[in-house]
Amino acid sequence: MYCVSSRRTKSVQKLGGGMSSIQLRNRACAFAILAAFLLCGGAASPAHARDAVSIEHDYPIGSIIIDTAGRKLYYSLGHQRAIKYPVAVGKAGFQWFGESFVQSKRKNPGWSPTARMRRMGYPRYVPPGPRNPLGPRAIYLGWTEYRIHGTNAPSSIGRAASSGCIRMHNKDVKDLFERVHIGAPVFVLRNIKDLPPKNVAEVKDVKGGEVARASSAN
Repeated sequence: MYCVSSRRTKSVQKLGGGMSSIQLRNRACAFAILAAFLLCGGAASPAHARDAVSIEHDYPIGSIIIDTAGRKLYYSLGHQRAIKYPVAVGKAGFQWFGESFVQSKRKNPGWSPTARMRRMGYPRYVPPGPRNPLGPRAIYLGWTEYRIHGTNAPSSIGRAASSGCIRMHNKDVKDLFERVHIGAPVFVLRNIKDLPPKNVAEVKDVKGGEVARASSAN
């Protein structure tokens, strides 16, 4: 298929609807180019252009699993399938393990360093912007002072570099932010091959922005 200049349309026979054969051919060519572009993923939304991988155990749909040793975060699709992202985890002495949940989400968050960090010289507050270490998105975890967030230090991804929070590339945290719902369970493991917490089977799939639990959060 090829495209033809519309300058010759006056000398060609008109088809039904007042459109010439050359105009039809040009339109068909344009659709073909658009189709090829879409098939190559040129217009794919970042929130959907992700490949699923297999994981060791089955987790509730919509939950987050952190593989501390592997420096990876998984967003569960159910049936032992998940979307995988590289992350930075806590430095030695700052890592933690267990279960939490997504308490809130915030776009362009400000950062309030902990009292310990302020004693080290950090300011009381850092507004949104390029100097903010939380990046463009933050996902706050219940029961803890920790977050899953973006970063202004992308070279730290893949390392044990934080004070306990989970850092992501900014494009990745934006993608996760759109997927995960408030209330989604978060499982922080030493290794992705570890058995899930004993009560993981009691946590139901996340649907409609909520998570139903068979047992009390206490």
